[in-house]
Amino acid sequence: MTMEEVASDENLIGAFAEVARNRGAPGPDGRSIDEVRKHLDELLPVLRRHLLAGTYRPGMIRRVWIPKPGGGERGLGIPDVVDRWVQQAVHRVLSPHWEPTFHPSSHGFRPGRSCHTAIAEAKTYLEDGYEWVVDLDLEKFFDRVHHQRLVARLETKVRDRRLIALIQRMLKAKVVMPEGVVVNTDEGVPQGGPLSPLLSNIVLDELDQELSRRGHRFVRYADDENIYVRSERAGHRVMASVVQFIEKQLRLKVNQAKSAVARPEERHFVGFSLRCNPEDGTSEVFLSKRSKERIDAKIRELTPRAWGQSLRGCISALNGYLRGWLNFFGTSCTEAAVRTLHNLDAHIRRRLRALLLRQWKRRRFIVRRLIRMGARATKAWQIVYGGRKSLWALSHCSPVDRALDKAYFAKRGLFSLEHQYRELHRVVAPAQLTLALE
Repeated sequence: MTMEEVASDENLIGAFAEVARNRGAPGPDGRSIDEVRKHLDELLPVLRRHLLAGTYRPGMIRRVWIPKPGGGERGLGIPDVVDRWVQQAVHRVLSPHWEPTFHPSSHGFRPGRSCHTAIAEAKTYLEDGYEWVVDLDLEKFFDRVHHQRLVARLETKVRDRRLIALIQRMLKAKVVMPEGVVVNTDEGVPQGGPLSPLLSNIVLDELDQELSRRGHRFVRYADDENIYVRSERAGHRVMASVVQFIEKQLRLKVNQAKSAVARPEERHFVGFSLRCNPEDGTSEVFLSKRSKERIDAKIRELTPRAWGQSLRGCISALNGYLRGWLNFFGTSCTEAAVRTLHNLDAHIRRRLRALLLRQWKRRRFIVRRLIRMGARATKAWQIVYGGRKSLWALSHCSPVDRALDKAYFAKRGLFSLEHQYRELHRVVAPAQLTLALE
């Protein structure tokens, strides 16, 4: 691994193509990808010359804060486009040498691996009788990576001092906070750059190898580490020894309040929870409580009370989100998740019914609509005017339920989570399969 490999025309051109494909916002210098692309022919020889001479200096990183699903905020660092280009060029050279050595139980930011492969591996441990999990939460991991330890790890494979020095300068790039304050960086790997995921895996592979050496069954996705054990007592013993290794050896911090020894169904791992079926020993994968809360919040956001859009527009917005959501969660969830999907479908339809009732406004107009859609007149008048129910309460009354039922919304194109999940997991019956093969 040399700077000549990083600075080759082929590598730099390939790296820029990857950065351009990922798009992304401008960094502190304000230059967009399109602006850099216009001057690519001029920039390429200059960048190559600076890299080979060891005189390339990364610019500052723009810090932005995004809300975390579980509360709080996560800091992202957005480098300038040229710095992202250089990081990608370094990544293309380092990755082929490091990637084959990573532990197979590491699934985050790796080719051919994903949240779904992580869950699939976790399922096998439950089915083998490892029904307790040591769920480790690394506190502000990306902000607390120890630079000297990371560089020492890199030096085991990288001999070119220019390349090591370049990575060190990237790690120490100053950060521009949202309020304009410039902050020095003494530790951490800023999330947001192309090189950060690889560097984080290099750091945590040391933990993976230690767990493997001790004979533990574990699954890691980025900084989410789950170790599977046979009993609660074993879990507490493993927790104590692994926390000591992380804090003493890796110089990272474990968040004791968020870490736990528990049953997998009580924890959240890459969006899912797992449990073992005691009857047949198979494992079930379903939506974690946190993921359920997130989709509930998103549905509320897409169907607000003050919605000024047509039903068609509302359904279109919902469908775009629900398709993407099911593409992720529907792949790994087992039949245990069907009831949740059924309830989500029913909840979405109820919110749409309430939205329509608000659009119809006056109660006598609501009565006329219900009668026109097949409701009995006496029942419609009684439900709408009896007790002066709120529109939300009306949205779940039987005449409204029947008039604005599943078929009504399906006819208008509403995406059904339960139906699409069953289509995704539809298995051809043996008889049908036999006929198909004949």
